[in-house]
Amino acid sequence: MKFNLHLEPIHQPLPGIRKIISDLSVIHLSNAVIAFLFAASAPIAIVLAVGTAGGLTEAEMASWIFGGFALNGLLCIIISIAYRQPLAFFWTIPGSVLVGSALQQSSFPEVIGAFCATGLLLLVLGLSGWVKRVMAVLPMPIVMAMVAGVFLKFGLDWIRALGDDPRVAVPMTAAFILLSLKSSVAKRFPPMIGVLVVGIMAVIIAGSFHPDTKFHYQLVTPTIFQPEFSLATMVELVIPLTVTVLAAQNAQGIVILRNVGHNPPSNMITAACGGSSIITAIFGSVSTSLTGPVNAILSSGGKVEQQYIAAVIIGLLAFMFGIHAPLLTKFLLAMPASFIATLAGLALIQILQSSFVVSFGGAFTLGALVSFLVTLADQSLFNIGAPFWGMVFGLATSWLLERKDFAGEAK
Repeated sequence: MKFNLHLEPIHQPLPGIRKIISDLSVIHLSNAVIAFLFAASAPIAIVLAVGTAGGLTEAEMASWIFGGFALNGLLCIIISIAYRQPLAFFWTIPGSVLVGSALQQSSFPEVIGAFCATGLLLLVLGLSGWVKRVMAVLPMPIVMAMVAGVFLKFGLDWIRALGDDPRVAVPMTAAFILLSLKSSVAKRFPPMIGVLVVGIMAVIIAGSFHPDTKFHYQLVTPTIFQPEFSLATMVELVIPLTVTVLAAQNAQGIVILRNVGHNPPSNMITAACGGSSIITAIFGSVSTSLTGPVNAILSSGGKVEQQYIAAVIIGLLAFMFGIHAPLLTKFLLAMPASFIATLAGLALIQILQSSFVVSFGGAFTLGALVSFLVTLADQSLFNIGAPFWGMVFGLATSWLLERKDFAGEAK
């Protein structure tokens, strides 16, 4: 049996150093810095919130951040230069939240085994070109309802923080609202950067910064994990993680890049996510994905054919950031719980909103509701977490009671 590769070819010769330098401009540098600050703020808060709730150590979370930033930063540089497009890769935020649920009944090595299996599946889907066929099987309303069910906890934690610690949570929320009032401002200056800055100031003024130990300069010493393969954990995580990478992350990034005139190589992107996911999993990081908001910022200005430079810059920044992960982790863990809860909640609020819109704005609404409720109930079955069962029962409900929606989707 012959297996044909379906990776998109590279149409231009690789640019030399002189070409890269000549393509560099202030707008690309500015966009890269803003995008990096966005990527380095709220997503890390989500990792720390998930890791702390799941019982991970400070060193394990630092290693996760190293894999997610340093190694994916190198991927950004390589793929963006090869295809002359801004292709920024980090980790799947919805996937990170799914991990929090899995850690309640699985060990971290078992979760890492599921990361490796997810990476292998993504690699096969990308190399074979089967991505579109697989995604056509799963109705997006049911998938996004599962995502909404997982994300809702973070939104509720933000609301609780407003009451528990208003000195920190209220100024951060106010900054988010003010910077979101005008879309023109929000595009040039992502509100989450303002939330981060205001939050740090509020914590200092409130006297809520309490580090356990003194800060000192330290490069990362990554933890290398030995994966363990548990059938229950893989059933719970592999398909949901794969779907969140393809549907909730990669699809968004690809659409954004196409809208500004790029032609992102979807099969190569999927294969790159798979290969990178296998490598970063060994260091404890969740599956790699193409980012939506970061690539939107990188492609928001300058000549289209030169925007790849912004992705190269953010890749370099991410690598440097990743090797300093212990210092960053120690700093954020010294912040009050309200800071992390508000930062994570506000970072996810728009994704949560779009999840509800996709879930209940058209077909498969009953199946989506069941998927949402089962996921939200957070009850495991056969030692398999609720997100998997949310999709299973949601699909079963729609298959039994919403057959017309499947017929409509096939047309």
